[in-house]
Formats: sequence, structure tokens, C-alpha cells
Amino acid sequence: MNHMSPLSSSSSSSVVAVVVAVFFFCFFSSSFVASSVGISNAACRNATRKRAAPVRHALSPNFYGATCPNVEEIVASVAAARYRECPAAGPATIRLFFHDCFVEGCDASILIAPTSGGGATEKVERDVEENKNLAPEAFEVVEIAKAAVESKCPGVVSCADILAIAARDFVHLAGGPYYPVKQGRRDSKVSLAWKVRPNLPRANATVDDLLRLFRLKGLTRRDLVALSGAHTVGFSHCDQFVARLYDFRGSRGPDPAMDPRLLKALRMSCPHAGGNADVVAPFDVRTPFAFDHAYYANLEAKMGLLATDQALFLDARTRPVVQEMGRDKASFFAAFAEGMEKMGEIRVKKGRTGEVRRLCSESLPMI
Repeated sequence: MNHMSPLSSSSSSSVVAVVVAVFFFCFFSSSFVASSVGISNAACRNATRKRAAPVRHALSPNFYGATCPNVEEIVASVAAARYRECPAAGPATIRLFFHDCFVEGCDASILIAPTSGGGATEKVERDVEENKNLAPEAFEVVEIAKAAVESKCPGVVSCADILAIAARDFVHLAGGPYYPVKQGRRDSKVSLAWKVRPNLPRANATVDDLLRLFRLKGLTRRDLVALSGAHTVGFSHCDQFVARLYDFRGSRGPDPAMDPRLLKALRMSCPHAGGNADVVAPFDVRTPFAFDHAYYANLEAKMGLLATDQALFLDARTRPVVQEMGRDKASFFAAFAEGMEKMGEIRVKKGRTGEVRRLCSESLPMI
């Protein structure tokens, strides 16, 4: 098998350089720090009762063929411009799509603006701690794209569809697969904070936890491994993995499943206590800005950043899929595209169950 070998002594310094470079980049651009992607900073509590299987509705890649035929070109133009200006917008938007779909379906409920003040207004998804470090660049991309689409096709295209299209475009801009995005979602009329925690995996979840949660969303073990591959790009805050560096599962020592050279590099930027909360580290220390399959080789080399990442290689149920995708980029790309399509169909709103917002951050007024 043609796997990447663990870091040599010379490449160890390059890992240090990547992490330290991230620190200085964060110092000059505070908006960059929240651009980690995928399932890194989420949390969940395990469901103990059976839930109904997720509802799936028929979507179509040509849903707007008669009403807004250029919607994909408009969104692609915005995504390309933003990616040139701020590459961090890419992984941030992919992560935002995940957070939207896993909480009550792909319905743009995550886009509703946070509540302000201490009034009686019910808290929304963005008020929850797990969502507070979602990068502003991702929300900005959707709002800019929505405004551009509205100027051509007012009141037609949902924010949920724009987010799905933008996530695909950023995957492709970073070097990943270009896959068709089915459309026809409507935007949720509500956003409920209490729905978040039971529906997002936490950074130290076990493989059992992850498989259970993905199964509840109608996703398979293969989907879990493929969608986790979104961590081939993006960054995570220290608090999501610092326990692995100093006190893994109460052991008062580091996680033995982490390469010692990566451990040393991460400790330089992430002290046990009192560190800069804005510091981030790359999920993929080899090619942090390229959407490729190096993420899986990293797991085999004990260089997964999060406990949930490394667990995919340690667990016998998911290891064969990790190894397959580490060998074959085409296999990963195909599985990732399939997983994104399936995730994009979770509990979408249709007809009167949803709406088409004019501003993605605001629900339509009740009539």
C-alpha cells in the first residue's frame, strides 16, 4: 500500500512551522480563527430512545431551471471571489453546511441571526456555545450570494439551497470533487437553540457515538468516514484537542495514539492552561489548504488532530474504510460526493413547511 510514512525528523520542523504560522496568521486576522471545518467543535448528548428515520424529499439538480436558471453560476462567482480574498471562507462554509443539516435538516435554520439582549425571545441555534465560533466568513458568503441571486430572481431561491451550492463550490475550489447539488429545499421558519446539542457530535465522541448519530441521520459507516474527510482542510481551536496533549481521558498524560512530534508541535501553541483562546491548528498538518486524501494517511501515521479523527483508524469497524480512502483519492472523492448528497437531503422543508427568506438571517414576518 502506498501510504505516507510518519514524519521524519526534518519534516517534524515543518509541522511546527505550520502550527506556529497559523498562530501568527491568527494574530493579524482575528476572523480567521473560527474557520475550522466539519464536525470539530460540535457537542452532543447521546439519545437513548429510538427516533424516527429522517424524512427525505425529492430534490432536483434542475429545480430552478425555469425560475432562476443561472443560480449556480451566480453562487459560483461569489464563492470564487471570496475564496481568492479569504481562503478560510471555504472550510468555514463546508462546516456551516454540516451544522445546518445535522440540526433538524438542511433548512438554513443555522443562518438566523443570534438573539440580542435578555428579553423573552427564544434562543436560536447560533446562540448555543457550540455554534458561537462558526466563522463569520461563512455567513457573509451566503448573504452576499443571496443578495446577488435576489437581484436576478427575487423571492425564488432559498438560503438553504444557496448554502448547499456554496459548500460544493468551496470543496471544488480547494481541489476536491465537483458534484451535482440537488435543489428544492425551503428555509425553516424557526431556529431553536435546544435542538443543537443532541444533534451534533462532540470532539471527543467515541466511534459508537458517531455511528449512532450518523445512523439517526440516515447515514452509514462509510458516510461517516468520507464526510470526516472534510477535515482535509480547515482548522480547530486548541480547546477541542488540548486534553489529548496533557490529560487524555483523565490519565494526566498525552494520548498515546498521537505522534510524539505532532504532540510537541501542538504543545508549543496550546499550553495546558492560560493559552490564547484564539489560536488554531490545522486538521491536516501536511496539506492544510488542499482538499485531498492526505487526511487519511495522517490518521494511519497517528497524526489525527481530534480524538474523533484518530478514533476512525483505531476502531476496527472504520479502519478498513480509512485505509481504502488513504490509498485511493478517487474512492474518497466519490464517497464524499455521495455523502454530501445524502446529508443534503436530511429533513428538508417543502411547501408550506418552509419559506423562501429574502434575508438569510431573518425569517419572514408572520402573517
